[in-house]
Amino acid sequence: MSRPRAATRRGLLLGAAALAAPRLASAQQASAQQATPAARPPAARTRLVLLGTKGGPRVGIEQANPANLLLVGDTPYVIDCGYGVSRQLVRAGVALPSLRHVFITHHHSDHNLEYGNLVYNAWAGGLRTPVDAYGPRGIEQMTRDFWSMNRFDVETRMADEGRPDPRNLLTAHDIEGPGPVMRDERVRVTAFRTPHPPIVDNYAYKFETPDGVVVFSGDTAYNPALAEFAKGADVLVHEAMLLSGVDDLARRNPNAATMRQHLLDSHTTTEDVGRVAARAGVKLLVLSHFVPGDMPGVTDAMWEEGVRRHYAGRLIVGHDLQEIALPV
Repeated sequence: MSRPRAATRRGLLLGAAALAAPRLASAQQASAQQATPAARPPAARTRLVLLGTKGGPRVGIEQANPANLLLVGDTPYVIDCGYGVSRQLVRAGVALPSLRHVFITHHHSDHNLEYGNLVYNAWAGGLRTPVDAYGPRGIEQMTRDFWSMNRFDVETRMADEGRPDPRNLLTAHDIEGPGPVMRDERVRVTAFRTPHPPIVDNYAYKFETPDGVVVFSGDTAYNPALAEFAKGADVLVHEAMLLSGVDDLARRNPNAATMRQHLLDSHTTTEDVGRVAARAGVKLLVLSHFVPGDMPGVTDAMWEEGVRRHYAGRLIVGHDLQEIALPV
């Protein structure tokens, strides 16, 4: 039985005074507590939405490519922009023109392919307010290149449809190294370099919100130091690789030997994810960016098995459009 599609398809209506109760567990954790609409505070609540949970650039049917959303009150913070992120945000009930902040963990296509298109789609939907994007060195040049590539369309629509110049709305920021990234009245964001060879400028992000701390591992090989960065976090969203599926994934690629070695060198096995989460003492571990993410026969229990050898805390095997409310 393959990993089921997420049952959660509820819209996240920004600015609503009361929100539907989140699904706080996978199919194997139906007994986990859930908030009721009456118990949830008004719109200040922070919510994590897994927009896309399949690792890698290949486009599949069941799971979308990597992307996450952190909603702090009514402000969206998008982490990574794999193919399909615009559609996933719409499916999550988030109005694209509400886009304000984008964070890219590293410059692999499954994390930045739809960065420019996301901002463009927000603009096409009526965006008139500033957007700030943060990512490893190169995001500023990527932004200039995107507007250059789309200059004819943008300028035609500005003249023909009376739209504002989107090039003036989007400001990109190269992250020069680990440390503070940005801070506003809602969140403080810090970057931490993690190994993902051959890429050097590859970052995990820590979001400190009014409702708790959320850490996104990004893509990473096993990195015990990440546990210190995530120490005491409320939620750790960590990539996961299933060793039993690596050989099958490699067999489906013409460059099997090279592919297999890249996966082993650049990603974290479920057992090692458990080690990181246990050492960090996180309240909730969320598995995402699955490698492989769409192999038939892989169940949630198989993802949990390796983690549970080292981590006994709360665990969610993530699914697309799954929502988790903070505090957990």
